[in-house]
Amino acid sequence: MRTRTSLLGLGFVSPALALLFAFFLMPVVLTTVFAFTNMSTATGITGGSHVITGNLLRDLGNAGIDNDVITALGEASFSVTSETLAAAADAGVEPRFLGEIEARLMGQNFEDARSFESALKSLPSRPTRIRELKLATEPFERSILNTRYASRADMEAAITSMAPDAPAETISTIAEASYTGWRWIDGGNFQTLLDRPETIRIVLNTVFYVAATLAFNVFVGLFLAITTFYLPKTGAGFFSVLWLLPRITPVVLYAVMWKWFTWDNGFLYVIAEQLGLPAFNYMKGSVPTAWATIILVNGFVGASFGMILFSGALRAIPIQQLWASEVDGASRWQQVRRIILPQLRWPILFVTSYQTLSLLSSYEQIWLTTNGGPGSTTTVWALEAFNTALNNYTGNLEYGMGAAMALILVAVGLVLSILYLRMFRFDELVNKPRIEF
Repeated sequence: MRTRTSLLGLGFVSPALALLFAFFLMPVVLTTVFAFTNMSTATGITGGSHVITGNLLRDLGNAGIDNDVITALGEASFSVTSETLAAAADAGVEPRFLGEIEARLMGQNFEDARSFESALKSLPSRPTRIRELKLATEPFERSILNTRYASRADMEAAITSMAPDAPAETISTIAEASYTGWRWIDGGNFQTLLDRPETIRIVLNTVFYVAATLAFNVFVGLFLAITTFYLPKTGAGFFSVLWLLPRITPVVLYAVMWKWFTWDNGFLYVIAEQLGLPAFNYMKGSVPTAWATIILVNGFVGASFGMILFSGALRAIPIQQLWASEVDGASRWQQVRRIILPQLRWPILFVTSYQTLSLLSSYEQIWLTTNGGPGSTTTVWALEAFNTALNNYTGNLEYGMGAAMALILVAVGLVLSILYLRMFRFDELVNKPRIEF
């Protein structure tokens, strides 16, 4: 009976487990895998082929590959084989002319187009127009440049045919460099992040953004919850609904409202101009005002969230404790300090942890308002990861680098969560209370 019950319970839980795997575990696993690759738009995500380009040859020359090998790979030759004859027939070359080429030039190789054209001109059925003659030579061209090979073995064979005297090690190096797909690069992305000069600036921006906005979220949310707790129910309800507006307003509309409030000819601009104060675009006109805007934009949303949770927790505090404190002559501040705050440790822990993780990974409001400006002075880690992986202005989206940056955020979030649990003494919070009501 117990086995049957266990199987039945597993059946009910299995859809939730499938969703957990699909929408939580799988993205984490894929992010971890991508973080150790050089996957990008240029490489694709399903593998690639082997191609030698002019730029690659230049890079190989700078890396010390023998110039004779580079020259051989960069040149085009012409040969008459059964494969090139078939290609010429498919290209529409006149059959009689092809027959003469096969009869007189079969098996011959020519180093350049001029010598091959000279040989073709000696044939009786050659085209009379120079352009037609040049078009007829194209199917016989043998060039390794810009030709895609499906496997490394095919590429090495092509390199050997073009540069037969090249050492095996050189051929292997060129074939490896010609691969256009993604590769495992171990910790290469993380090393690149360490070497980038702008990394430290983005880290400092992120620390400042998370710390300042988190402080606003928690303290303002707590202040609003306690204040409305002591207000009459009618007034408390009105203010609660008013402070919920930033939370329930669509993020795009919310950003547009802040732009109207802070941009050129906006509300603040007009007021400042009337008062004789500096009037400019407060959202992007200076670094201090840009940071102030970002913190307030995100702060009001987070404060309303904290207010909801703190208000619910306040209503769960036994009212008898507050009545007893009033009989003993406690002031409002003493009630807050001695009764309310100690019993709000759990909600404060949750809001602090949740908002920290949310702020670490949030970039939408910054992207829709300052977009990391002016310049990149308000660019945070999550926004940089988004731009790197999904919104790169150069057009080459670096999935691997973006995944590495996201993985660092996950690691930082886990460390901070553990610190919060120890700071708020999580083991005491989950213990059985000493006094029951």
